[in-house]
Order: sequence, then C-alpha cells, then structure tokens
Amino acid sequence: MNLIYIFADQWRSHAAGFQNEDAVYTPHIDEFAKESMVFSNAVSTFPLCSPHRASLMTGKYPFCTGMWTNCKTGLNEVLMLKPQEICIGNVLKEAGYQTGYIGKWHLDASEMNFVKHPISGAKDWDAYTPPGERRQGFDYWLSYGADDNHLDPHYWNDSRQMIRPGKWSPEFETDQAISYLRKNSVKDQPFALFLSYNPPHLPYELVPDKYLERYRNMPVTFRDNVPVEKRTREFENITRQYFAAVTGIDDQFGRILAFLKENNLEEDTLLVLSADHGEMLGSHGRMSKNIWYEEAVSIPLLMRLKGEIPRGKYEEIFASPDHMPTLLGLLDIDVPETCQGYNHAKNICGKLKGAPEQAFLCSYPGMPELVCAFEKAGINHKCYGWRGIRTKRYTYVRSNGYLPEDSREAFLYDNEKDPYQRHPVPEDEIEKSLLDYFHQQLRRYLNMTRDPFLW
Repeated sequence: MNLIYIFADQWRSHAAGFQNEDAVYTPHIDEFAKESMVFSNAVSTFPLCSPHRASLMTGKYPFCTGMWTNCKTGLNEVLMLKPQEICIGNVLKEAGYQTGYIGKWHLDASEMNFVKHPISGAKDWDAYTPPGERRQGFDYWLSYGADDNHLDPHYWNDSRQMIRPGKWSPEFETDQAISYLRKNSVKDQPFALFLSYNPPHLPYELVPDKYLERYRNMPVTFRDNVPVEKRTREFENITRQYFAAVTGIDDQFGRILAFLKENNLEEDTLLVLSADHGEMLGSHGRMSKNIWYEEAVSIPLLMRLKGEIPRGKYEEIFASPDHMPTLLGLLDIDVPETCQGYNHAKNICGKLKGAPEQAFLCSYPGMPELVCAFEKAGINHKCYGWRGIRTKRYTYVRSNGYLPEDSREAFLYDNEKDPYQRHPVPEDEIEKSLLDYFHQQLRRYLNMTRDPFLW
C-alpha cells in the first residue's frame, strides 16, 4: 500500500467549498471529500509551523520534541528536530518504502544561527538540509527550510546548489511530485511521499493572477466574529488573496488526483490531505495563527483508501501527535513505542469504538524579544503562554501571558452554543464538575509532557 500525504501551510478547515463556511472555490477537494473520510474535529495541537510539523513527523507532543516555537534565528537556543527522533520517514523506510519529501520542511536549524553568509544562500529562518540523518528517513529530497517567496521559490536537492524554478511553488512542487510518482509507482517497492505546500501562508498577495481573477470582484462576507473595524477594503483584498491561494492549491491537488486515476493507483494508495494550522483572517481582530480560536486550531483532514476507509464523517478528536501512529496503523506497520499520539486506524475502519475525548492545545512565548524579557526578569519563559483542552463541544484555556507582568486568566468556550467563540465563560462561572474535568485533563497532559506551565 502506498502513501501520499499532502499538507498546506496555514490552511484553515473552514476554507474548503464542501464545508459551506468560507466562500472559496475548491471543486477537486469537494469531490475528494465525497470519496473520503472527513475529520470534523482535527486540531493543530500547537497552531504554529514547526511545532505541528515536529509532532506530525514523530507522533509526539511538540514540547517533547523540544519544539516550543518555530525553528528560527535570534533565540537563546538553536531549535531543530533532533536526528535521534524516530520519525515516520525512518519507520516507512525500514518497512521497505521508497520515501520522498517535497516542499517546506521548517524542522532544521536556521543556517544563520551558525554563519552570517551560508554557502547554500539560505537567509533568515531558512536552511539547507544535507543528505543524512537530519532528513529523518526521506531518501528523495527537494525542500527548503522556511521561505515565503511563493512566486519565486527555491529548493535544495542533494547539494548546496540552490534550485530556482521561477514558478509558483505549489505548481512546481506538484510537477516534481508527479515526476516522483511516475518514476516510483512502477517499482516493486511501495512509495511514501510527503508534499508540503507553503501557500496559503502569507504573504497573501503572492498568488498567480489566474487564481486571483476568480475573486477580483467577489463580495466578501466576513465571519461573524470579525469586528467591524477590520471589515475594510484592505481586509477584503487579503481575504480574496487567501481564497485564491486555496483555489490554486485545489488546482494542484486535482493534478495529483488525475495522475492516480490515470495510472490505476487509486485502489493502492492512502491519500491524505491536511494542513499544519489555520488562519484567523480577521476573526477576533487577529491575523495569522498561534492562538486557541477555532480559525487557527481547526485544520482540514481528509483520508481516502478505497475499499478500506469508509466514506463519511469522522467526529472523534484528532490531534497533531495522532497523525503518525494512525498512518502507520492504516498501512499495517507497527507503531513505535515513542509515539504519544493515538492510533485511530481501527476506529476509522469501523473495527473499534472509543477514542480520546479531548486534545491538548498549547503555545509558548516564542518571539526573541519576549524570551529576552523573561530572561531579564529571571523567569523561565517556557512556564508561560497558554495551554488548553479541546473536546467536541468545548475549548478550555488557561493563560498566564506572553510577558512577565501579564495577568493569569482561564475561560471556557461552548462551541456548540457559541460557534464563533465570542462569549468566553470566566473560570469562576464554569460549572464545578466541568471545571474539575478540565483541570484533571490539563494536569494529565502537563505531567505527561513535562510541561513547566505555571498554573
């Protein structure tokens, strides 16, 4: 059985036509949803690029991989996914798979942490990952660390020579993915390809005109939790650009679907479509991610394996560490003991009932200036930020801030009665039995991950 895992950066679950939420055009994804298991409660445990990606690759909670923020420059320690981790690429390779990774990685140490002018040409948070253990079991490699020039992207293969195709990144990456599939699908070994698109991640305006044109004069209907002051012409344009990028992703995904169909690979391939986290897009007056609101936390997740995975909706809670064990379970590969996530494979296939009723959510102060502020105050910054529990109905959050002087607070959202999360219930107004439950669950996760969060 083959595996293709495709995920887009900063793509929220609401931004797909079949969801009937955002007014975005995604015909290929909509058709795929009809043939797939659609996960209605898939969440990003730490809604930020590197932490989710580390969790995806290891089946562990982000903090347990040492990933308390993005891999970047200017921190008091150099962050990277350690080569000693047992990653899904390692396991698949050992199981006899041809393994490939194409697109954004953002799990290696930024080269400018070590040299001012890297030979590879990597700048800022970017990094060239050489062949070897830091590629975590992936043999074919066409990737980069972190760079957001979508219309003029660059990549590295097996040398420090930068590759610049001069094409929108998802289009070029899809070209290379299809080339990889064409070459490897005829071999005796199964293949496993991870394809990581950077859009619809900002800069929002870096989208080909052919996709922008569809939304050029489209009236924008904002979500109910976007404040009036954010409903400006500028935000209308950003929304159109974001939707255009998603439509472009849909177009490229359609090419993958067509290749599988034309080459009789649909029955033999587990195809997964997802994201690392969402995008606020003005909700609650915010942009981007790294916050507990549904627009940032809720991610698309669709799986198709014809004849094995039934079509329909999967409503169990599915968190970031669950991806690796579940994928391995569906491929009938033993799950390493290092995985902390839950293996949903039997639940998905209707052979088992009962799955975790909650997911852990977290965020830590990660901007260099914030870390410095804590250090000057003689405080461990990893004790701060916010932590939470997400169930099918509720989101419970405890926050002690991103600055040493910030106050502590805790609150609860009833996502059934208040789907736009506009009315948080203060902790002193939460029903005691419910509050006790969330306290118990949060402490359990903190203990399991050895999280130093200051309660």
